[in-house]
Amino acid sequence: MPVTIKRVFDLLQYNLEKFPKEVFVSGKLQGQWKTHSTAQFVEIVNNLSKGLVRKGFGKESRIGVMSHNRPEWNITDFAIMQIGAYQIPLYPTLAEHDIQFILKDAEVSLIFVADEALYKKVKSVADSLEQKIEIYTLDKVGGADHWEVLTEEGAKHQDINLEEYRAAVTPEDILTLIYTSGTTGTPKGVMLTHDNLVKNFENSAVLLPEGIHKGLSFLPLSHIFERMIVYLYFYTNVSVYYAESMDTIVADIQYVKPNAFSTVPRLLEKVYEKIMEKGKELSGIKRGIFFWSVALAEKFETKRTWFYDFKLGIARKLVFKKWQEALGGNIVVIVSGGAALNPRLARIFWAADMPVFEGYGLTETSPVITVNHFDNTMFGTVGPVIDGVEIKIAEDGEVLARGHDIMKGYYRRDDLTAETIDKDGWFHTGDIGEIVGGRFLKITDRKKEIFKTAGGKYVAPQMLENKFKETPLVEQVMVLGENRKFPSALIVPNFPALKTWAGKKGISYTTDEEMIKNPQVLEKFEQIVQFSSKEFGKWEQVKRFALLSKAWSIDGGELTPKLSLKRKVILEKNNAVIEKIYKDAENYKA
Repeated sequence: MPVTIKRVFDLLQYNLEKFPKEVFVSGKLQGQWKTHSTAQFVEIVNNLSKGLVRKGFGKESRIGVMSHNRPEWNITDFAIMQIGAYQIPLYPTLAEHDIQFILKDAEVSLIFVADEALYKKVKSVADSLEQKIEIYTLDKVGGADHWEVLTEEGAKHQDINLEEYRAAVTPEDILTLIYTSGTTGTPKGVMLTHDNLVKNFENSAVLLPEGIHKGLSFLPLSHIFERMIVYLYFYTNVSVYYAESMDTIVADIQYVKPNAFSTVPRLLEKVYEKIMEKGKELSGIKRGIFFWSVALAEKFETKRTWFYDFKLGIARKLVFKKWQEALGGNIVVIVSGGAALNPRLARIFWAADMPVFEGYGLTETSPVITVNHFDNTMFGTVGPVIDGVEIKIAEDGEVLARGHDIMKGYYRRDDLTAETIDKDGWFHTGDIGEIVGGRFLKITDRKKEIFKTAGGKYVAPQMLENKFKETPLVEQVMVLGENRKFPSALIVPNFPALKTWAGKKGISYTTDEEMIKNPQVLEKFEQIVQFSSKEFGKWEQVKRFALLSKAWSIDGGELTPKLSLKRKVILEKNNAVIEKIYKDAENYKA
């Protein structure tokens, strides 16, 4: 009888029966690709599960995984879930106080860590806690227990009947606790069930048409977005390849030549910026054809005239074929999430025959609520709802969602769960949006990030920030102005682009710190600010700004792991700069 996928680990038997293959999952470590066939992968998973059982772990045990993407991440994930234990992913760059909170709150008793650096970090935290936490490393680390000790122990005990453990797991049981701090506050443990994830990847399968065989993964598996995408790959017979790091991504793409990958908009923006820089170096007819092709791409629509397609065919042959080759030459689908995708960028990639599908969701929604796909796409939106999910817009503009994707709740926080999921089952996303064309969702801002100026006018900062980031010279930006006379902005320049610009203007480039004080640079950014603000209402327009020399980062505490701005942290760290902005402009009449 064919296997029915009701729990995520049913994917293993599903793959063994339906499409066993030589490359189920492959990862690159220290420059070498290591591949697991379906049969090898399942065998290792089962032995690890038995090893965990031998140590006394079973249903509702709490086991953590702290690692960058690699096949062992998936192996530990499946081994944990099929004995009914809760898998708790930890992002590798988490601060020690967050690690401590998660290990304690989730009552973790065993954790897998990737390497020596993470072993030392976690051991230091674990030693400070009262609970006993066993640590196993994925790399071989001196003085630490290696994870293969567990698989070897499990292999010796084939008498352990894993089917008894699997049978005890229901679709409604918790699969994972994912701790999300969002942009403020203490981490919250999001309880996601097997059913949440199974329904999510089944109904997100509209993303992948036939002909997709290789998926490249580089976004962190510790986030639900990439994790669901990888489950989706397993569900649709796609071999998964993990890039070694963002530093090796170009070489890894050329090696794998993927048909699909998921990304965040900023990475696509960087690819586009590099291509445009090369285009500017061209001369004569080649330069003319390049920029004619880009201008044509900016007007791309999914429904086109024959004459447009005729011109597009020329552009693809002469220009966009090289863009495709830069991403391996075999791209069928790119999935974008985590932040707003510039519609202009989406059109350009579509015109280059590399369709980008933007979706929307949160950790609490497993994650997909809506997604564009080949049958239903509208640029500038995050697509229609997936099957089994419904949305509505509340009176204050907040997007509400209901369906199979909604979490079970926040772990041990019934108060927060009640605040987020109302009595009718509607999950309050915290995002402001609207329905376009009767079925496409458009997100306009975060509810908590909208601020009111001293004049009583509301400002949605993300709309402004997205406009600013259309300019290649702007790397990061945060618009602020709560209870102030007017909005202002903190801007981190794209320093490599700024250096190129300075060279063309004959400006001697010294250091980043010096350049943000250069009068010509400040004048250029004044022009950018005015241009980017002109489409907005007078009360929304950014009147003053400050340039910063250091980019915001996860390690610095200014960004969440999915690269969202931690506005409160940025405000606190730059308080003196912000006060100076308004003090210098205190005579300004908004």
